[in-house]
This record gives sequence, C-alpha cells and structure tokens, in this order.
Amino acid sequence: MKIGRISTTTGPVWVVEEDGQLLDLPDGPFSGRQRPGAARGEVGSIRLLAPVAPSKIVCVGRNYVEHAAEHGSAVPAEPLLFLKPPSSVIGSGDAIVLPSLSRQVEHECELALVIGRRGRDIPEDRAFEHVLGVSCANDVTARDLQRADSQWTRGKGFDTFCPLGPWIVTGLSQSDVSDLELVCRVNGEVRQQARTSQMVFTPAHLIAYISKVMTLEPGDLILTGTPAGVSPLHPGDEVTVEIEGVGRLTNPVAEQN
Repeated sequence: MKIGRISTTTGPVWVVEEDGQLLDLPDGPFSGRQRPGAARGEVGSIRLLAPVAPSKIVCVGRNYVEHAAEHGSAVPAEPLLFLKPPSSVIGSGDAIVLPSLSRQVEHECELALVIGRRGRDIPEDRAFEHVLGVSCANDVTARDLQRADSQWTRGKGFDTFCPLGPWIVTGLSQSDVSDLELVCRVNGEVRQQARTSQMVFTPAHLIAYISKVMTLEPGDLILTGTPAGVSPLHPGDEVTVEIEGVGRLTNPVAEQN
C-alpha cells in the first residue's frame, strides 16, 4: 500500500493510492483500520504533501563505510545519532532553500523508516513490528556549518532540509528492505548510488538501538544514513532521490530571498 497526504480546505488528510486513484484513508495509517474511502482524484492531479508529520526525526551518521571515508572519518563502533527538527520536513516538489548562512549545502539520499507503533526497548527481532513503512528522504546538510560546529544541529536543521516522500510504502519486512538500490541524481546526473545491504548497522538494529534511548512514537522517522557521493547543491538545481520499489522524491533548489 502507498500512503500519502494531501492538503484540503479543512487541513491535511491521509490518502492511499489504488489503481492510479487517490482514495481517502479516513481512519489514518496508525489505527490498524486502513480501509480506503471516497476517491479524491487521479494520482498526479493533486499535489502530495510530505507523507507524515513526525514528532521527531532521528538520523544516523556514517552508516556507509565509503561515506565515512570520503569525510576522513572512521565508522563508529555504535550508531551515531543526531536529530533534525520536524520543521525541516518538506514534500516532493517543494523547494530546498539554500540559507544565506551557508556556502556549501549538500544532498544526502537516504532510506527513511516510518514508525507505526509506539515502542521502547524494542527487541531487534521484533523491530519491524513497529514499522508502518518506508519512504525516500534527503538529509540536506550545510556541510560548512556542520564542520564548524561541535555538534550538527545547525548544519542539519534548517527549514526545508528534510525532503520526504512522496509515499510511505507499507507491508515491507526487514528482508524486503535489506538490499534496495538508492540513487541520487542532480540535474539528471548520478551523484550517489549504493544498496541498503551496504549499511553498517541494519534498519532493525537501528530501531532497537534508538528505542533504548527514546520512545518511538507513530509517525516518527528514522533516517538510516547516506552512501558516498554527496556533493554541493546550487540555485536552479533539481535533486532526485530514488529508492528501488519505494519511489522517487524530487525537489528543486532555490536561493533564500
């Protein structure tokens, strides 16, 4: 099932894609009653929002060996965690805005896990019982500010720095997401290309590890790390994150007014 959100006059509503149509999901994705309702229109005729509004976005640094190496860093012995604010989330088609404070903003294509059920101290072998689905994400980073600061909040936290979507794809197991291809293109040119099998720490391990630190709530995001090939973005660029079997997330790049 593909789950998304659209804007209406009464606020965002959940929808599912079925045979090229967008259908209401009146009970939402977290109720356990995912029964489609009335039709809203054809896919492509209505702009999709980011598919979820998370309470928190937990990210994982240096989870691909070659990405750690391209920054001269070692792979950590345990997952390296940081947070992005919910205000950084935008949907497919929305503009990534380059802040005036930075001179080096880069793309980072990632597989995003969307939590579907509340959990704390989740065993690794039951981790995917707490996953609603997966989505495409771009952990946009002001690299110069990340390097200048002793922690990463500023470099990772600007508004528009977490493109997400266009869908949450549900019904996937740990084995289903264990070897998916990730590709990031800028203006059609491949910049990043890898497989999720190259992660140092698996998605299930990340869920278990993070849930020992904090309670995971429905709608929370886990960004599982980016492969090698990150590069600067410039005004007028178009950046696309594509994940096999999940979808394609495309965003234009704009300069801050």
